[in-house]
Amino acid sequence: MESHIDVIHILTLIGSVALLMYGMKVMSEGLQKMAGSKLRNVLGTMTTNRFTGVLTGAFITTAIQSSTATTVMTVSFVSAGLLTLAQAISVIMGANIGTTATAWIMVLGGSNFNMLGVVYTAIIFAIVLIYTKKNTNLGEFIIGLAFMLLGLTTLKNNAVEMNLAGNEAIMGFFSATCRYGYGSYFLYLLIGGMLTFMVQSSAAIMAITMTLCSTEVMPIDMGIALVMGENIGTTITSNVVALSASTQARRAAMAHLVFNLFGVIWVLCIFHFFVGTICKVWDIPFTPGTVTKGLSTTALNAILATFHTAFNVCNVLILIWFIKPLEKLVCFIIKQQQGKSEDEEGRLVFIGSGVLSTAELSILEAKKEINVFVNRCVKMYGLVEELLHTQSGDEFNKLFSRIEKYENITDNMEVEICDYLTKVSEGRLSAESKVEIQHMMRECDELESIGDSCYNIARTISRKRQYATADFTEKQYEHIQNMMQLTEEAVSQMAVVIEHGEHRYVDLNKNYNTEHEINNYRSQLKNQNIVDINNQLYDYQLGVFYMDLISECEKLGDYAINVIEASGIKEKKKNGFTVS
Repeated sequence: MESHIDVIHILTLIGSVALLMYGMKVMSEGLQKMAGSKLRNVLGTMTTNRFTGVLTGAFITTAIQSSTATTVMTVSFVSAGLLTLAQAISVIMGANIGTTATAWIMVLGGSNFNMLGVVYTAIIFAIVLIYTKKNTNLGEFIIGLAFMLLGLTTLKNNAVEMNLAGNEAIMGFFSATCRYGYGSYFLYLLIGGMLTFMVQSSAAIMAITMTLCSTEVMPIDMGIALVMGENIGTTITSNVVALSASTQARRAAMAHLVFNLFGVIWVLCIFHFFVGTICKVWDIPFTPGTVTKGLSTTALNAILATFHTAFNVCNVLILIWFIKPLEKLVCFIIKQQQGKSEDEEGRLVFIGSGVLSTAELSILEAKKEINVFVNRCVKMYGLVEELLHTQSGDEFNKLFSRIEKYENITDNMEVEICDYLTKVSEGRLSAESKVEIQHMMRECDELESIGDSCYNIARTISRKRQYATADFTEKQYEHIQNMMQLTEEAVSQMAVVIEHGEHRYVDLNKNYNTEHEINNYRSQLKNQNIVDINNQLYDYQLGVFYMDLISECEKLGDYAINVIEASGIKEKKKNGFTVS
């Protein structure tokens, strides 16, 4: 019977930790769906100096209860060139302060009183919001918060029932591992780091640490050593995920690790003084390596939360003045990769092969990747224009091979971005984000058509070079050049509009005028081509090559407009909408 109870308690322990982690995930995603784009805007605009960067990181992490999500956003902005590495470091510093709010939630919600009444009331209210569809995102946030508090309450109650302090095996383990002074601290640092890396949730390990300390099983200084290990463990996770990311992304993740390692080193140098000072604040006696008996659960948990906050705040106060040296250090550790030619580099720049970030935030990576897609299409079209006037056979073949390679890249980019967006769409998304994903997938389809069209123009030029018995006339070259200039203008205008796609209402008159001009010019040249063939200015076969080029340019102009329309960007109207 006793073993059965032990198994139930162990399953309850695991289940309550899982419920805590799931609740925090749902709560974070619910909040991001309510204000995801606003949070991104805050991060992009409120990092003008190191102090506002710290405040921004702390604010966002406190709001979404996930330092990982804040770090993902920060790395994305660095990769996109919207934040410098120095600005990103200040935001990451703030995220370390913001993540300490989780511990205080555990102190206030998981220890002082039984939360079951609040939890079940919140679940009922959340389900009403979700099923009536009055405010689904708020409902998800509330139910996530309820699950988190339910996990904390269950964890606390289960720890009391398990009577860990009366278990000889458990007490023997802590007694044996707490007698080596600093050797024990290093051991618990390692355990905390490994557990956090395996579970991938510092909040869950913090909850377990608080449970062990509050049930008088583990000495408070060993619990604090576990907390420091958790700070290192959570940075290892981000570094592993960043392995496949850009150099700047890996530097930002490394800065997070260096920041926390520095904090652990200087705190260990004055460990007993630091912990003793915090215990004095709460008027609690401190004896290294010894469990303090007879204290309230709230007081013991509060010491851990106070240390977690003081550790990160002091670390920020020290390192905020050394952001530039820290930036130089991580740049020295992670060297800039030797650049490859754009034809040889990986096709995706901002979307890594690592773990997906939260669904709402992943949209940012996809948007930046689509901007890269647009720029590659623009460059590909520039190569096609160059191909038309290339005379040397070797140079022509090299240039044609590059265009062919670009066409393969555009095909693969469409597949990889759309596969990524499909995975993102499987997460919890707001209705606005779902529509945005549909727009982005249509953009990718139209951009791939631009790549195909560029390749078709290049193939027509190549076939004409191989099979035509005569070259284009001077007049034909003039007409082709005029059409290509119009098409280049359409493609360039498309790139500008997509790049500024955050402003959903822009003046598209220039784009539509260019597209109409291309259509009219194509019709004019089509009629003129028939007259010129009849007048025997050139043979029919050359006329076919000529009109294939003109028609493909016209299609390319249509695709450029289709990309804009697929993006969901709307034309500015005189009766209200203005360019932001």
